[in-house]
Amino acid sequence: MKNASARNLWGDYLDKHLEYAFSHEPKVTRIGNSENEVDEALKLILSGKKRATSHSLLGLQYRKEALPKIGDFTVLTNWKGDAKCILRTVAVRLKPFFSIRESYSKIEGEGDLSLTYWKNKHWDEYTKELEAFGRVPRESMIVVCEYFEKVFER
Repeated sequence: MKNASARNLWGDYLDKHLEYAFSHEPKVTRIGNSENEVDEALKLILSGKKRATSHSLLGLQYRKEALPKIGDFTVLTNWKGDAKCILRTVAVRLKPFFSIRESYSKIEGEGDLSLTYWKNKHWDEYTKELEAFGRVPRESMIVVCEYFEKVFER
């Protein structure tokens, strides 16, 4: 792990959870594309309101990123890269965009928790993300719904 803050947080977690000493090194990331988005997502996760995040399958494929899987650990940072908490993936569901339901938008915990808010926000995000690859989102595109639990924070 290049990020010293993330390495230290992961080490602190392992000190209390030796059963994960031989786990794969966690991914180090932030959720959001701007300082405000990252700070808001982090606040929602730390408070327990946000328990899921959504990736476009196409975006993951074009960036050659692996699908999240149950048991994966993620060290979540703020905009500056300071590690703030550790998440563990508890479920992954692949769903067409059109099939996302209001119950999922509530678990994702953003905005007014409505499906309308979720769809508008994510459509805009996926449009920007896929534009770099000459693609556009479609109602039938696959969304990777990653459910997580916060297992450690500092």
